[in-house]
Amino acid sequence: MARPRFGHNRRMLTFVRIWLPAIVVLAGVAVMIIGGFDDIALEGGAGIIGAGLAIWLMNVLFRFGLHDDKDRDAEDAARRFLDAHGHWPDEAPPEAPAPPAPPEQPDRAASPPRSPAHAPAPRRIPRRGSQLPPRRPR
Repeated sequence: MARPRFGHNRRMLTFVRIWLPAIVVLAGVAVMIIGGFDDIALEGGAGIIGAGLAIWLMNVLFRFGLHDDKDRDAEDAARRFLDAHGHWPDEAPPEAPAPPAPPEQPDRAASPPRSPAHAPAPRRIPRRGSQLPPRRPR
């Protein structure tokens, strides 16, 4: 099956978005006029006009939904760029960090060596979740 040409799709979209709701609303007005504006004609015409406005509103809501999809796609592309490069597309790339300076060598003659007996005891760092609440007095 051959795909329809772009111009054909554009004409159909214009018809469904603009002309179909307008034709239905005009048909509702025509029903009111032809019916002589009695109660039944007014109610029937109002129902047909409501259907035309519903068609128009569905088209508007569908177009808003398509616009949101484009925003979502752009956000996904920006996140992929962030994952690949480490910065957002609209930001400048971060500068490379400067190489660390070599540590200074202390002057060994100025301080006497420490014996293991005088060395401070290593601090015990508790693991996360291993701290218990304080005990209650008995």
